Amino acid sequence: MSQEHDTQTAFMEATYRALCTHGYADLTMQDIADETDKSKAALHYHFDGKDDLFREFLAYLHEGFTEKIADHPDAPPVTQLVALVRRVLDPVDDESDQQFNTAFMEIKAQAPYRDGYRTVLRRFDTDLRTEIADLVRAAIEDGQYPEDTDSEEVAEHVLTYIHGTWTRAAAVGADVVAMREHLVDDLLDMLVEDANVSADVETAVESAPSDAAGSE
Repeated sequence: MSQEHDTQTAFMEATYRALCTHGYADLTMQDIADETDKSKAALHYHFDGKDDLFREFLAYLHEGFTEKIADHPDAPPVTQLVALVRRVLDPVDDESDQQFNTAFMEIKAQAPYRDGYRTVLRRFDTDLRTEIADLVRAAIEDGQYPEDTDSEEVAEHVLTYIHGTWTRAAAVGADVVAMREHLVDDLLDMLVEDANVSADVETAVESAPSDAAGSE
């Protein structure tokens, strides 16, 4: 691994820590530099201001997110889908992680006004929608969902629900787990009557890998 890559990674990790402490709106380049053994001048050498740094930071988060959503347990498609929903809607207990989730909502709110933010955020959406749709299609082929199920429509519904859950959690303190399990119930209600799916979905899901990149 090159020294340049190590430096970039250190700045990305420092940005995460700084967001946990300061949030997005009040965050300065100095705050991020203070989380490293580098100077503010070194930070400006690598990034042309805060917006440039955050475009790179979003790309860094996206890389981890793609690994997270593609890492499924060895289980039938619907069980994999439930596991995916529970991984993406996995609430955090640590206060700093909760602060980061709030800061990430702030970043998303800036997308219409900050050059390049929306482009990277769309990749999160596209990749998650594709992963969900692929699992729904696999469930149809496996006889778990009816043949007339619209995989793209289901994927859009799940994606919108996930966004709404995190937004409500950040804005009004909605219970992420309760909302998540309503979505899981919806996905299980779609099963055909004689679907060959383990009745103990919880057990299969518990073996799924845990969080990798934080909420989207």
